[in-house]
Amino acid sequence: MIHGRRHRVLVYAGAFLLLLFSVVPVLWIGFSSILPENAILSFPPDWLSYGLTLDNYNYIFTGEIPTSHEVTGQMRTMISQEVRRVPRTVFNSAVIAFGVMLINLIAGSLAAYPYARLQFPGRAITFFYITLSRLVPPVALAIPYYIIVQRLGLLDTYWSLILIYSVLTLPFTILILTLYFRGIPKEVEEAAQLDGCNVYQLLYRIVIPLALPSLIGTGLFAFMLSYSEFLFGLLITQSIKTRTLPVLLGSVAWNPDVTWGLLSASIFIGIIPTLLLIVPVWRYMVQGLTSGAFQ
Repeated sequence: MIHGRRHRVLVYAGAFLLLLFSVVPVLWIGFSSILPENAILSFPPDWLSYGLTLDNYNYIFTGEIPTSHEVTGQMRTMISQEVRRVPRTVFNSAVIAFGVMLINLIAGSLAAYPYARLQFPGRAITFFYITLSRLVPPVALAIPYYIIVQRLGLLDTYWSLILIYSVLTLPFTILILTLYFRGIPKEVEEAAQLDGCNVYQLLYRIVIPLALPSLIGTGLFAFMLSYSEFLFGLLITQSIKTRTLPVLLGSVAWNPDVTWGLLSASIFIGIIPTLLLIVPVWRYMVQGLTSGAFQ
């Protein structure tokens, strides 16, 4: 009894520490983004006496200088036009990630079903190769991918990043969907075949609707991975036309003319899409994984 209670206490304590480690930085970024600059830099901390403000967000979207930067004695140069590009890069990252998600849903479904149900030469070895290919470090692929994209004339385009991110995320999607498709009772598919469904009708009308939770989970997971990728975004994009959010935030973080408030607001704007996706990804991804593993 005592041993079980200690074990429970340790589990809850570990979960609480993990929660603090994960949530506190996000809360701090959000709070810092609505504080005047002199409040953030006050010591000892006296944040609430300065009040809250949306000036940092207003500057990012409209260019209006925050009032805290107009106070006498403030370092007027500590502000940068670079943060005003954040909305554009959020749009770029979202477009690219959405394209990757669509490719994962379509190509992943078409690839996973044969591995789950059909027998064909090379089935085992190709599936083994696909699943292990994701273990290759992305940095080892950076130069070859750059040369390929350059030869194809796709530098500084959405399509180059969509194709690269699709290659990087498809192995995981195929693996998860294959496990899930294997968990669908064969009797359901056999009954549909008796009614005259061919392979494509079977996949479209029966398998995909039954596998919807796993499809949503893997699609959103591919979206999040693509949205937050940095290395290839840095190599392939050359202008604000296609530059992604992680690349811009990396540049903003090293910019000496960006204040803590503006940096925090930029980061918080960038993570809003991923924060909105946490619940559906967790719900559908876990449901898809457990169903594929235990059915």
